[in-house]
Amino acid sequence: MLAEIIELQNGAVNQLIEAIKKQNKSSYTFRAPTGSGKTYMMADFMNRMLEQNQKIIFLVSSLSKSDLARQNYDKFCEYRDKNNFTNLNPYLINSDIAGEERLHIPSDYNVYLLPRDLYKENSRLMQGPMLAFLTEIKMIEYKAIVWIKDECHIATSNLDAIAPVYFDTIVNFSATPKLSRGQHPDVEITDAEAEQCRLIKTVTWGDESSTVRDAIAKFKEIKTSYRNLLSVNPCLIIQISNKNKANEEIENQIMPALNENPELKWMLIVNDPKECNTNDVFKAKKLPVSLWKDYAKGNLSGIDIIIFKLVISEGWDIPRACMLYQARNSRSKQLDEQVIGRVRRNPRLIDYETLSDEAKSLATTAWVWGIAPEDKGKTYGVKLYDEQSDITQNIRVKTTKIKPLADKENFNLTDFLSRQKPTLAHKSIFEVNRQLQSVDFSVKSLIYEYSDTYTKWWESVEHISEIAKESNQYMCDYSQSMEIGSEESFATSSYYPVTDKFVNISNWVWKRRDGAERFSFDSDAERDWADILKDISSRSIESIKTGKKKSNPIAGSVNMFGEVEKDTVINEKEIFLWGKNYVPESTVKFEYYLGALHSSYPDFIMKDKFGRIHIFEVKSVNQSAGFTFDNNIYIAKVAELKKCYKQASLLTGHMFYLPILRDDIWRITLFNKGDEKTLTIDQFRAFVNTQ
Repeated sequence: MLAEIIELQNGAVNQLIEAIKKQNKSSYTFRAPTGSGKTYMMADFMNRMLEQNQKIIFLVSSLSKSDLARQNYDKFCEYRDKNNFTNLNPYLINSDIAGEERLHIPSDYNVYLLPRDLYKENSRLMQGPMLAFLTEIKMIEYKAIVWIKDECHIATSNLDAIAPVYFDTIVNFSATPKLSRGQHPDVEITDAEAEQCRLIKTVTWGDESSTVRDAIAKFKEIKTSYRNLLSVNPCLIIQISNKNKANEEIENQIMPALNENPELKWMLIVNDPKECNTNDVFKAKKLPVSLWKDYAKGNLSGIDIIIFKLVISEGWDIPRACMLYQARNSRSKQLDEQVIGRVRRNPRLIDYETLSDEAKSLATTAWVWGIAPEDKGKTYGVKLYDEQSDITQNIRVKTTKIKPLADKENFNLTDFLSRQKPTLAHKSIFEVNRQLQSVDFSVKSLIYEYSDTYTKWWESVEHISEIAKESNQYMCDYSQSMEIGSEESFATSSYYPVTDKFVNISNWVWKRRDGAERFSFDSDAERDWADILKDISSRSIESIKTGKKKSNPIAGSVNMFGEVEKDTVINEKEIFLWGKNYVPESTVKFEYYLGALHSSYPDFIMKDKFGRIHIFEVKSVNQSAGFTFDNNIYIAKVAELKKCYKQASLLTGHMFYLPILRDDIWRITLFNKGDEKTLTIDQFRAFVNTQ
C-alpha cells in the first residue's frame, strides 16, 4: 500500500483523537469518501482509545438492511486476528434466540455492533434488554460509552432518544453527513486528498445523453485491458428506479442492450428475491439469491454487469466495479454519493506500487453516467494552451527516483543475514507475519525474491527489523540511493477542483476547456505564489505558437479579428514558460523516503528566459479556520523534502524551491547544484531575471 495512503488515514485518526481531547463537545463528525477505508479508520480510532482507557466501550450502530453491522463485525474480527488492532473485542448484537428465552447482551466485550433496525418500537431488544445492558455498563461497571453512528446520515431516532442519558460521546462516521442535523465535519478526508494518494478512483463523467448501449460499449472496450493489466474482472453497475419505472427501464432499455451482448454475464438484484434474475446459469443461478452479492463482488467473479435498485447503496464493497450507469428515468440532481462510492474503490490498493503506469491509470479511473451531485466540488478541465504548440518539448524536467536496498552496490542479503546475531527468543508465525506486513514494500519485495525456501523465508523475516533498518539508512542517504528517472513534461490535459482561491491567468501553459481564464488553487499560499509567477512572466503564452525562432519579437501578421496568426513567434529568450503541475495525469515527481517511499509532485514548474528549469513546492505555516496540522509531521516532511531537493538539484541541474509563507512573509529556500540558500521575495525576483 502506498505510504501516502497510510499517512492520510493515520493523520485523520490522529486529528479525531486530538479533537475529542481538546474540544468539550458531546458529538463529533468524521467525514471520508466511500472507499477510503472508513471501517479501517474506525477500528484504528477505537483501538487507540482503548489503549489509553480500558474503562470505555463502543456501541457501533449500523444499517441492518444491507447487513452492514455483520460486515463491520467481520472486519473488526479480521483486524484483531491479524494483530492490527489487538485491543478490539467485538460482539454482534442480535435477537436470534428461541421462543420465550430471555434476550441478554453480555458486558465483557468492548465493541458492540448493533444493526439499527433491531432497536425499534416493539422489538425484543427495545423491550428491556438494551437499556438493561447500558445501565449495567454505566451504573455498575462505571464505564464510559461512546456511540459510533456508522452512516450517520441515516436517522436513528430511537437511539437518539436515549443518547443524553447513556452516551458520553457520539462520533458520526459517514461519506455524506447531514449538515441539517448539525453533522459538520470536525475531521475530513476530502475526495481530492483520497484521489491524489490513489486511495479511491477519480470519476470520469459520461455524457448525460448516453444510453445504456454506450455504457456497455465502453465496458467492452476496457474489459480486456482490465483483466490483462490488473488481473481483475471489471464490473458495470446499472442503477434503476425504485418505483414503477423500474420494469419499464429493464424491459425497454436494459434487456434489449444485454440481449445484443450474450457473451456478457449479468445479474439483476432487487428487493424481492423472486424477481432477481441472472443469465449465469452455470454458477450464479445455482446459488441462493442471498449469496449473489458475495459471489458477484470477488475480483475474479464472472459477473460483468449488475443491475440494482438502491438496495445496495450502502455497505457493499465491490472494488472491481469501475462503471456506473444510472437509467435516465431514475436520474436525480443528487446522484447518491453512496452509490457512486460503489465504483470508486481501488481494486489493487494493497500492491498498487507493482503496477505499470497504464494499469495504475485503469485502477484509479471510474466512469459514471448520471447527473453529478450539486454538493460535490466542481472541477474544470484544462489542456495545454495550444494543441499545435510544442510546450512539452520546450519544458523537459528530469525526475528522480530512489533505488531500493536490493540495488545497493555490493549489498547481498545472504551475507547480511550471516552477520546477524542468532535469534534466542523465537517469535510466533503470527507476530512475524505482522512485522512483515508492516515494513516498506521494497523490503517485502527483497525478502520475497530471496526466499525460495521456507527456511530462507523464516531466517529473513526473523531479522526483518535489521533489514528494514539497513534499508532505511540506505534509502535516506540520497547521495547513494537517488538517481535520475525519466524526462517528463506537463500532461497534455488535466483538471482541477474549484475553490474560492483563484487568479485570472492568460500567460501560462494551461487553457481552460471552456475558454475562461480563472484558475483555482488549493491554498492561499499557492494562489499568492501563482500571482508572483504571473507577474514575473509578463509575456503571453502566444509567444510559442510554433517551434520557429525569429529575431523580431512581433514578426507575423494580424488577422481580421486583430489576433496574431499562429506563425507569429516572440523570441523564446524573452519569455517564461510556467504552469501548475496538476497532479492528475502528472508524471513530474521526485521520490523521497520518510518511513516509506513518497513522491513529491511539485506545485509549479517554470522555464525561464535563459532556459533554466525552476521547480516549486509551496508551503504555508498559517493556520486556516477549521484546520490544524500536526507540526511534528510537517517539520519532518519539510526537512526530508529539503534533503531530497538538495540532491535532486545536483543530479538534474534544475533549481528547486521551498517557498514557505508565514503570515504575509515569504521565506524561500533555493537548492541550486547541491547548494542551499535562503532568499527574500525581492531576491528571488532578481535571481530569475539574471543569468
